[in-house]
Amino acid sequence: MTTYTSLQTARPHVQVVEHVHDAHGSTKALGMWIYLMSDCILFGSLFASYVVLNGAYAGGPTQKDLFELPYVLAETFVLLFSSITYGYTMLAMRLHDRAGVLRWLGVTWLLGAAFIGMEIHEFHHLIAEDHGPNRSAFLSGFFALVGTHGLHVASGLIWMAVVWHQVFRRGLTATNMTRLSGLSLFWHFLDLIWICVFTIVYLFGAL
Repeated sequence: MTTYTSLQTARPHVQVVEHVHDAHGSTKALGMWIYLMSDCILFGSLFASYVVLNGAYAGGPTQKDLFELPYVLAETFVLLFSSITYGYTMLAMRLHDRAGVLRWLGVTWLLGAAFIGMEIHEFHHLIAEDHGPNRSAFLSGFFALVGTHGLHVASGLIWMAVVWHQVFRRGLTATNMTRLSGLSLFWHFLDLIWICVFTIVYLFGAL
């Protein structure tokens, strides 16, 4: 009789704990969406600034003089493939495949790091040729927009490394699954922003 009563009193407690975890997860998801909306405003302002300044060359080089579409296209495919591999990460998470999550998250990190390496190489090449952000208003707008996106990707890589460590140490807990879902939103958002950057800055500029 005592055992039955204790089980009855324990079950409501478990349900309360589960509801608390769900509430925390919903709050974090809402916070993530609010952050992404604020980032949309930030990037919208940077895109507007670039569009206004992209013809102010001050006697310097134009987009056709600077941009190499094959290189940027390769850079774009690297980032887009990282979005695909993160999708595999989320599939593994839903299957509760911890090894799969760690594997695909690691591949995503490597692709993101390769993208950042290519972007740093591009910036270094431009600055070495005296085409830095102080050369013209066009280049100031270019470096501000593309550089801000690159900083976001670098922040995502740090976040990804922390989540990978947490999953490795603690497994696919409810908290870690919430973190993986939030990071998924952030990473796919950055891919979407880069598609806009590639189209507006590089493709239209080179053509």
